[in-house]
Amino acid sequence: MSVHVVVGAGPVGSALATLLADQGHGVRVITRSGRGPVHPGVERLRADAADPAALAKHVAGAAALYNCANPPTYQAWETQWPPLAAALLRAAEGSDAVLVTMGNLYGYGPVDGPISRDHPLAAASRKGRLRARMWQEALAAHAAGRARVTEVRASDYLGPGVTPATGLLARYAQTVRAGRPTWVFGDPDAPHSWSYVPDIARTLAVAGTDERAWGQAWHVPSDPPVAVRAVLADLARLAGRRPPRVHRVPRSVLRAAGPFVPVLRELDEMLYQFERPFEIDAAVTTSTFGIRPTPWPEVLAGVAAGWSPAAASRQA
Repeated sequence: MSVHVVVGAGPVGSALATLLADQGHGVRVITRSGRGPVHPGVERLRADAADPAALAKHVAGAAALYNCANPPTYQAWETQWPPLAAALLRAAEGSDAVLVTMGNLYGYGPVDGPISRDHPLAAASRKGRLRARMWQEALAAHAAGRARVTEVRASDYLGPGVTPATGLLARYAQTVRAGRPTWVFGDPDAPHSWSYVPDIARTLAVAGTDERAWGQAWHVPSDPPVAVRAVLADLARLAGRRPPRVHRVPRSVLRAAGPFVPVLRELDEMLYQFERPFEIDAAVTTSTFGIRPTPWPEVLAGVAAGWSPAAASRQA
């Protein structure tokens, strides 16, 4: 039995830790709070992963180290990501653990057509350039033989554990669930890819255990893109709610409020992802590892189940 270390206990980190434990691995989950999924195979540890010495102690003897952390707000990215990414890479360099980073599609910038891993990392946004730089630094360490690294990239999260704090769609769903009109950013009718949390976890687990994944980036297999309005309508129907009334927030309003509301200012540079079709291409992941996305009806059913009164109260 090998030991796997997961940094972060959000939707993805928790799903990954549970999956790895179910597969028979020993799992250590590291967060500043010491929280994490409750599972007999999961050890929950309290530590600052940005502290190289503290992290190295917990990574010793591990087969893989998974970066599933994320700064709490966009505003914190510039200050919190660099030391955290550096500490994780250093821990991988000082151990035999392969570093598996949970990434996204920001580094590519706007792309016409499906986004494959072969597209250049040509982001114009600050957050996209930061994510690209993190991967390039890790890849340089891999090429130099100092570490073994890989990265898994997903589109917007959908599924268990995703709350209004961790996903825009979940935020919209709050108002749909309450029967109120929903105001969304971008074009609600633009097709958009959604990555299901269990599918993300499966891809991460393979990336940490199959050496064919190392030294490359991999996209999470996801169902064909579906527009925000259509997703909300389907979820409302499954939850026994009326069709939602969906309205678009004018871009002018977003930009006018940006100087006074930091999160809106940060969102503005990423809004291109919701203003036109946004599709992830994960064909290489499927052909290499055989991972296929969970069928869309099952995804919808799983998300709708999270709209129960008990689940809603847990997410409030």
